Amino acid sequence: MLRLLLALGLALDWVPVHSENLIPDRLGIVFASGNAASMRIAKYYAAQRGVPAANLIGLPVPDKPVIDRDELRQLRSALLDKLPSSVQSLLLVWSRPYAVECMSITTAFAAGYRPAFCEPGCGPTAVSPLFDTQGWLPADTIGWLPAMLLPSGDETLARAVIDRGVKADESHPPGIVYLVRTQDGSRNVRAAGYSGTETLVGNRVQIHEEITPIHEGVPGAIAYFTGAARVDELHRIEFLPGAAADHLTSTGGVLEGTTQMAAIEWLRQGATASYGSVSEPCNHLGKFPSPAVFLDHYLRGDSLLEAYWKSVAMPGQGLFIGEPLARPYPSHP
Repeated sequence: MLRLLLALGLALDWVPVHSENLIPDRLGIVFASGNAASMRIAKYYAAQRGVPAANLIGLPVPDKPVIDRDELRQLRSALLDKLPSSVQSLLLVWSRPYAVECMSITTAFAAGYRPAFCEPGCGPTAVSPLFDTQGWLPADTIGWLPAMLLPSGDETLARAVIDRGVKADESHPPGIVYLVRTQDGSRNVRAAGYSGTETLVGNRVQIHEEITPIHEGVPGAIAYFTGAARVDELHRIEFLPGAAADHLTSTGGVLEGTTQMAAIEWLRQGATASYGSVSEPCNHLGKFPSPAVFLDHYLRGDSLLEAYWKSVAMPGQGLFIGEPLARPYPSHP
């Protein structure tokens, strides 16, 4: 019941953060060895972030949208053979694949292919043991390597996302969190938790609740949460470095060939990270980021990867994309 309340974004008492944050030495960078753009962006990321050379691993990643569980098993086995034991999380640098059968590539690389994480489809799926936890040593504690995908097909965009993340660090942005209500009843379900979100973090960050349609400019966004198949006001949003944004819909994590808006469009508009599902999740709240949980951790100094992963109770079908190490807010003791 506690996990359900958290996923709904209801307020909990503030607790101190642990010190085992994600740092460059603990991040593995995985690139497609046969893809020149993937290799270039991986090296650029490592240089900008000071990731040790030993943490860069090239794998023969197939250039196709979806791979199967056997292909994943071979890739993950090769990765684990090469990865330094200090690594706790991964950055996957390619644009496709973004899915492993019905699982997202980021959760599949994190935990391996597990039917319980996606094959129930519209039903509830397996719950992440990382949901709303403190600290960040997942490889040591549960044997997971939580991942984020940095799409590298557009190298200019990939470099811009990296640069935003670096610029965000310790920036203490006076940003605004936008919690947006829409007329889409099926996709507006997170709105039920907006008041709880404001109760939990409203004394730490400025929060604006908006209702679509939005015809005016949307300045200074550090986070933007909505529910819609397509975000009509996207071009009006001004994102600050380190901003996260996502829209609750069925196929936001399908990065090509879908009638719904893909999560990568948030990056193109200026966000530093986003999230979307790669197979039909239905509108279970636990399958999408909880604004309350995300903001609680992000504002206490977690990186984007840490805060986003901690905010999704059932991440099996969800793709995390962006720059994992962005950390705009200082860690609280």
